[in-house]
Amino acid sequence: MSLNPPIFLKEKEENNSKFVEIQHSQTTSIAAEDPFQNLCLASQEVLQKAQQSGRSKCLQCGGSRMFYCYTCYVPVENVPIEQMPLVKLPLKIDIIKHPNETDGKSTAIHAKLLAPEFVNIYTYPCIPEYEEKDHEVALVFPGPKSVSIKDISFHLQKRIQNNVKDKNDDTDKPFIKRKKTEEQDSNDSKCQDTTLKKIIFIDSTWNQTNKIFTDERLQGLLQVELKTRKTCFWRHQKGKPDTFLSTIEAIYYFLVDYHTDILKEKYQGQYDNLLFFYSFMYQLIKNAKCSGDKETRKLIH
Repeated sequence: MSLNPPIFLKEKEENNSKFVEIQHSQTTSIAAEDPFQNLCLASQEVLQKAQQSGRSKCLQCGGSRMFYCYTCYVPVENVPIEQMPLVKLPLKIDIIKHPNETDGKSTAIHAKLLAPEFVNIYTYPCIPEYEEKDHEVALVFPGPKSVSIKDISFHLQKRIQNNVKDKNDDTDKPFIKRKKTEEQDSNDSKCQDTTLKKIIFIDSTWNQTNKIFTDERLQGLLQVELKTRKTCFWRHQKGKPDTFLSTIEAIYYFLVDYHTDILKEKYQGQYDNLLFFYSFMYQLIKNAKCSGDKETRKLIH
């Protein structure tokens, strides 16, 4: 009597094996198709309804827009603000936008819409002065002088110590007065909080950033470099690697790393809704490309 299994059992096992492989392949494919599927996002039903009804009026300027007004930084009439998520951030964000950056194509506006109390957008060259606050402000920009997010507090503390040292180097002061000043400055430096209070992002194409980055008002700031991640942006910059993030992606990833590396807290989706508009547009444009729906792409653009 043969101990070999019947032929039909072999075929069944092979078919089951193939089925498992196909299922795994499909699951992997779905995950790749939707990079936002694991985010803790609010219901996007309001955006779905707005997309179906088309452009709507901005209640401030009267312009015809899709989802939000990129001039007034407010949602349009058919996207009630009470149906949008509001995100609480651990620090303030300044976004410096290049004057040639097209308002309607900028993702920086998403941050202003979803965290209005924490985000300000400035159009270069009209930007704030940061010199007096360089011990609590940093600029996200890659380069040889950039530090990682986890090292921000250490470098801000060094700046405070250097500022105190510079004050104490004033040899024109009388000895007694200088001694009192030194003691006061030393006490002040111990009391000063080294927590980062504001982070700056530049909103422009890579080729346009140099004009803003070299501005003397930004040159003295601590520079921070993000960890390498791949972009999901549908307007990919020609000739640039896929690690060049859109502005809202850069903001989001900075905050996620800040939460774990600086605040030392477990990340549980606190800032995921910053991608509320971005993730919806990503799927909308991807679906439009697959179906050849040019009208939908026009609405978004």
